Amino acid sequence: MNHAIDLPGHGRIHAESDGNGPAIVFVHADFVDGRMWDGVRARLAARYRTVAYDKLGYGRSDPATGPVVRRRELAAVVDALGLSSFHLVGCSNGGQQALDFTLEHPARVRSLSLVNASPSGWQPQGDMPPLLMEMFAAVQAGDAAAASELQLRIWFDGPERDKARFSPAIQEARALASVMNRIYVERGTFFLADAQPLDPLSPPALSRLAELQVPTLVIDGRGDWSENRRASRLLAEGIPGARRIEVEGGHVAPLEDPSGFAALLERI
Repeated sequence: MNHAIDLPGHGRIHAESDGNGPAIVFVHADFVDGRMWDGVRARLAARYRTVAYDKLGYGRSDPATGPVVRRRELAAVVDALGLSSFHLVGCSNGGQQALDFTLEHPARVRSLSLVNASPSGWQPQGDMPPLLMEMFAAVQAGDAAAASELQLRIWFDGPERDKARFSPAIQEARALASVMNRIYVERGTFFLADAQPLDPLSPPALSRLAELQVPTLVIDGRGDWSENRRASRLLAEGIPGARRIEVEGGHVAPLEDPSGFAALLERI
């Protein structure tokens, strides 16, 4: 079922819900959109009510016109769908936003699954991914095709994987990531909505991990960047009782292996 949810002062958010049972809400990574979860959701719909949405400025939602408080965007979605409590799953910055939401609304979250995420307030160390400056230059030059391909090389392929060696299934996943990413790049969503975060969580999650009392699963893709993997270890060590699982795949591992990822969530 499709839903159009108003985010006051911003626009309408596209959300989807399917299935019956306990609710699982999925928050996408910030270079794709809610379709990254389609394969996972299809495998869980027999047991759960699955919910995914496109953040403002992504996919089928309205373009962003200014900074968005993403944890409040998540709150607007679950409130509009009448979800008082639910399992929460987030990938990359979607995981960061899910974590911030959980710290503000701990009674509403039944479990938390964080995929290649980092807590708000965390700063990477060392050199940036080598293609990042080239990607920013392409954005500034207005070359959306080049900027999108560079984002895929950074965030889908990762530091050591050769796309020419991907299996047909992963090639298909990469093609879908390209479709999703191109919308985000052409709309300039990062610069409009997220480059200067509005009302960040204070204090940030980095200093509050010990507060979390919900069952937490940290999923760490072996093909991701070393700093993202360090952030996953930090989360697993800092959140009481958290479990960390390494999986094959890169930064958006659930898009590459929806069946394997759904099997992990079946255990929550």
